[in-house]
Amino acid sequence: MAETRMRIAQLDENRLARLRALEGELGLCLVALEREFRLADLSKEQVKKLQDAEKEMGVVLLAYECR
Repeated sequence: MAETRMRIAQLDENRLARLRALEGELGLCLVALEREFRLADLSKEQVKKLQDAEKEMGVVLLAYECR
């Protein structure tokens, strides 16, 4: 499997303030990732399989292309 690097985005003060404001508005915690990967184009069946696995494992899965 090809290695793809994902990392937390390095935000400047303005973007960090915007992220924190959005967290406050939504009442949620957010993570900003660098765009170093391409998200996979999934069929409805693939999405359902991922959702089932997420429920089973108690995690959030992110599908991206390894090519």
